[in-house]
Amino acid sequence: MEWYLKVVRDNYANFSGRARRKEFWMFVLFNIVISWGLNFIDNMLGFTYQTATWPIPGYEEWSSYYSQSGYLSSIYSLVVFIPSLAVSVRRLHDIGKSGFNLLWSFVCCIGFLYLLYLFVTEGERGTNQYGPDPKEEDFFDQNHPDNSFKREL
Repeated sequence: MEWYLKVVRDNYANFSGRARRKEFWMFVLFNIVISWGLNFIDNMLGFTYQTATWPIPGYEEWSSYYSQSGYLSSIYSLVVFIPSLAVSVRRLHDIGKSGFNLLWSFVCCIGFLYLLYLFVTEGERGTNQYGPDPKEEDFFDQNHPDNSFKREL
């Protein structure tokens, strides 16, 4: 949860610098869990609204089911949109790529797979053009959650 809060609270719209893989993937994990939880609450309490539907011949039930959205999950999606972009750009910075590589997501499946490959790639060691290595910063940060063993020494 600490990594999720680091993205949302401390780096809400910070597009500069670098983000470790752990920071990025922990944000993605908690984002998915919170989204599912809010979607469940929306459906249980009836906080849903109908959005535009495109009927698919033979799949009318399927298309109408997925055309409902919840108020809580929609508000949450708007709130975390900017931090999601920011942590994605900082993750790309960690591997030495520009944030403009996020535009690959508009290239059908190939773009998604390429971005997934970039997001799981280990970051460059040492300082690059986007800033210092976040792993080195965390190593020397005594208050960081991964460094609890240092405080005992």
